[in-house]
Amino acid sequence: MLKQEDALLTGLAVAAVVGGIYAVHLPTVAASRASQPGNIHMNSGRSSATLTASIVVVGASLLAKDPTVFVIGGVLVIALDTAHRLANSTDNRSGKLPASDTGPGAALATPVAA
Repeated sequence: MLKQEDALLTGLAVAAVVGGIYAVHLPTVAASRASQPGNIHMNSGRSSATLTASIVVVGASLLAKDPTVFVIGGVLVIALDTAHRLANSTDNRSGKLPASDTGPGAALATPVAA
């Protein structure tokens, strides 16, 4: 276990590495929003960045033997993954998430052939 000050500094260092991993693997969130929704290349880069960042967070927290490092790094991985996932899903013309055809009410919304 690290002292509290050391744990926070280590957690912030891991957070900086996580941010760097996302910066290398993906364009900015604004660029993701400007592209067509559902871009498979951005989705592939996002999943690769998330996996790489998760491995770094878990490895650093195991080496430090401190849960603070895991919490700080894990929160940033979740936040960046969610931001990029939503940016890739947003329609660049309307700025809204497109309606899903697989939602809970999709079966009721589909017309029945007569």
